[in-house]
Amino acid sequence: MNVSNQTALKGTIEKVIYKSGENGFTVLALLVNATTSVTVTGYLSDLHAGESVIFQGAWGFHSKFGRQFLAQSAESQLPSSALGIKKYLGSGLIKGIGPKFAERLVNKFKEKTLDVIDQEPDLLFQVDGVGPKRVQLIISAWQEQKEISKVMVFLHGHKISTGFAVKIYKAYGQDSIKIIQENPYKLAQDIWGVGFKTADKLALDLGFETNSLKRVSAGVLHTIAQVVDKGSLYAHVDELKKNLFELLELDRESHEDLIKCALRDLYNQDKIKLVSKDNSHYVTLPQYYFSEVGIAQKIKKLQEQSDLRDRFDFNSAYKLVRSVDKNGIALNEDQQQGVMSCLQNKLSIVTGGPGTGKTTLVKKLLDVLEQKKIKFRLAAPTGRAAKRMFEGTGRSAETLHRLLEFTPAGMNFTRNEQNALDLEFLIVDEASMIDVFLMHAILRALPMRAHLVLLGDIDQLPSVGAGDILNDLIGSCVVSVVRLTEIFRQAQDSLIIVNAHKINNGEFPVSSIPGSRKDFVFIKEQDPEQVFQILRDIYKRRLPAAGISVSDSIVLTPMNRGVVGTQRLNQELQMILNPKDDAEKQASRYGTIYKIGDRVMQIRNNYDKFVFNGDIGDITDINRVDQKIKVSFGDRELEYDFSELDELVLSYAVSIHKSQGSEFGAVIIPIFMQHFILLQRNLIYTAITRAKRLCILIGQPKAIAIGIKNNKGVERLTFLRDYLTTDLQAR
Repeated sequence: MNVSNQTALKGTIEKVIYKSGENGFTVLALLVNATTSVTVTGYLSDLHAGESVIFQGAWGFHSKFGRQFLAQSAESQLPSSALGIKKYLGSGLIKGIGPKFAERLVNKFKEKTLDVIDQEPDLLFQVDGVGPKRVQLIISAWQEQKEISKVMVFLHGHKISTGFAVKIYKAYGQDSIKIIQENPYKLAQDIWGVGFKTADKLALDLGFETNSLKRVSAGVLHTIAQVVDKGSLYAHVDELKKNLFELLELDRESHEDLIKCALRDLYNQDKIKLVSKDNSHYVTLPQYYFSEVGIAQKIKKLQEQSDLRDRFDFNSAYKLVRSVDKNGIALNEDQQQGVMSCLQNKLSIVTGGPGTGKTTLVKKLLDVLEQKKIKFRLAAPTGRAAKRMFEGTGRSAETLHRLLEFTPAGMNFTRNEQNALDLEFLIVDEASMIDVFLMHAILRALPMRAHLVLLGDIDQLPSVGAGDILNDLIGSCVVSVVRLTEIFRQAQDSLIIVNAHKINNGEFPVSSIPGSRKDFVFIKEQDPEQVFQILRDIYKRRLPAAGISVSDSIVLTPMNRGVVGTQRLNQELQMILNPKDDAEKQASRYGTIYKIGDRVMQIRNNYDKFVFNGDIGDITDINRVDQKIKVSFGDRELEYDFSELDELVLSYAVSIHKSQGSEFGAVIIPIFMQHFILLQRNLIYTAITRAKRLCILIGQPKAIAIGIKNNKGVERLTFLRDYLTTDLQAR
């Protein structure tokens, strides 16, 4: 872009066209006189339509968008004209004031409107139709916005994105700036979305030394958190130091002692735990260490307790297991062994791929338990998985969070050692999704008399959360494990199931088998850009012909970025599937437009709302005046403030990792070489097994073949096996 000399530009903001939540980059239309509007771009603090602003910067020429003003800084003033005030208040800045009400206010108070709101809010009652609730909402929102503006100005002064200002104010209130100045690294710990680098940049700008102990300690905790984000529970000390020197840009030779001092200081404060094994040293956070150790201890205690042998004759149970049910279905030998293993062992794992009869096994187990009047409950990690469990067994099933009675107020589970579950059998499906915290919570709530049965597919991706529970339990050899491998005849009619097993065996999928259902389609395509036209055809022609609705279909892709990543796919799919363009019924945040009818996914655990990472819902209402958006998650409708929209992403397309535990009528999977770094067998296998009625695989045969051949996966560093089989413990 060609750029001219520095100059000033003054005008009134007509419209904010785009604002990035990551770095504050803004594109806006500026009215410089009654008839002339120009485009201004730059990394700017939050600005709103109607504000009068003086920009410092330079004119430039963009090859695609033409002449633009490149702003280096902005000095804003509240609007003084009636028109400016109307635009300012109508921009959605103040809760309770939308464009129509802004017009009524300005018609009543003219240029004094902002003074009335700020100094004499009782005068607002003079406006027709305004009651006490509306006035109080406006007063609170105005005062809150003034405080948030102070935080914005502070952040902008230190060249930090102002998009976090609302969250910071909600967390720290009027002490926000004071807390940030005392310890900016708290932002990375307390404010979701603020990373260590952002907090570190602010700290250094505030005068913190590059070699301060507080900075290095924060870096240690951040580096451990990064390891955990990738699934491991521990970081090798040498690897941690290496990453830390790179992160903090410190040379090893002169700062080795500083790192040791920070580690020692954190250890003495019990903020980290140290585990030594085979002359190597590992660190983790206390909550991960105690969760793994707690899991191991409870399993050992459970296995010391008596089983059901004193309740009934196992010979009679075995006869029932071998019998043919009312539908003429009999269990094979592996299934029979699985049921008996569950009855005879305190902790059992039943694993197997699609079509191998896990559900049939569970139904027979439940028949035995009901006949013997043994109290049981069924649960799964997600609502979708629990619903599928109910549909498969005909017995009530619930999410693990509901089973364990999670309380948002206390941020914990009501069910624990002191308030154990009232049951003798707990059967949990989709066990591969269970992370270390959830497994610990399950075992804490399990009474000593109870049996625990974990059902899952060990060949799927591991849990999104940290840990490798199912693999570790199987690998420890201290838990009873039954693996189902025989594909039942009725399942062999499905190409989805046949190809899932082919992929799991390292073979390329096939598009047809004589006599099989045409429920698997492979569309060969070399150009990722062509995917969008293919998707349009699938959603407009193929799915309606198959009788599958949009709500029962999804696109699964390996990654978020790139041409066929979730971000681009969701933009394109929104235009195909939800093209309506009513500005009054839309919300925009960080460049994403949310519309009524959009499918969205929660991307962090929100315990206040009791909604969790990976939950999918539909937007049912958007109120721009009150800045609220409603999302239906099946049986519950939740309300989000516009400031919370970064917790929601469009979910017409989601990452394969986030699809675990879900099933859809139709699953569309684009696989290309741009996904190379993530291509693994269990990734493609997991995606295909999400499909019930139709699976459409799109992409380059080479990329798919590479993924199928790569059976290594990513090893997670955990010590649960050691805690179960040795006396390993933290120092």
